[in-house]
Amino acid sequence: MNATKYIIRVLLVISIVYLAYLCVSSVVVPIRFENTREQREQAVVANLMHLRTAVAEYKLEKGRYTEDLDSLILFLKTAPKKEVLKEGSLTDKQLENGMTEHKAAKLMEKALLKARVNLKTDVDSVLYAYVWANDKEVIANGLQGFRRDTIYKNMIETLYKGQFTADNIEQIIYIPYSNGQRFELEVNNTYTTSQGIVVPIMAAKAHFKTYLSDLNRMELINLIDKEEKLEHYPGLMFGSVDAPNNNAGNWE
Repeated sequence: MNATKYIIRVLLVISIVYLAYLCVSSVVVPIRFENTREQREQAVVANLMHLRTAVAEYKLEKGRYTEDLDSLILFLKTAPKKEVLKEGSLTDKQLENGMTEHKAAKLMEKALLKARVNLKTDVDSVLYAYVWANDKEVIANGLQGFRRDTIYKNMIETLYKGQFTADNIEQIIYIPYSNGQRFELEVNNTYTTSQGIVVPIMAAKAHFKTYLSDLNRMELINLIDKEEKLEHYPGLMFGSVDAPNNNAGNWE
């Protein structure tokens, strides 16, 4: 009889300990999951923002988005970044008289070409000083001090300000904590608005499963289910192939 009571007491203690464990786990596991998720998503968002910079520059140069991440990296490594150095500006009166940035730049280009032949020099400072002081058309249009020069810089250095080089720029196309999985791209370069205007649109995505798969399985399932019921993408993304949204991120 005493043995039976002892066994019952032991079983009760074990049950109490197990129930206490379950209670603690029900609180600790979700907190740990959310903390790890938040930490990982900071890295995923950082790469998505770097990727967004790259695809925007590609579209600026090509007029469309690329569906191929390898071609995007090749573009970053090989294409020069074009920048226009500006000095001087057009007045309201000049604009009212029909002068435009394009017309002024063309007029200056023509004047500089003549000056280059006459002076037999390619020194920009000398050429500009000469045409500003001597070219009748430049003076007549009030373009003294107006200067527009196109220069070409290293694409990666210009876009990322020293964060990346040609040796490590490829990392922006990979999802952190995913064992080497790439971001998913969806592209529609022929999307047509209700006004009949063709607007290239795209989206870049990282599903929860790609960077949270090694965490608590039930917490991950619940997270995905929650977002899908809200009709949200279950992960991180920017852009949309349903309608233009200026490549906004769903974390913003």
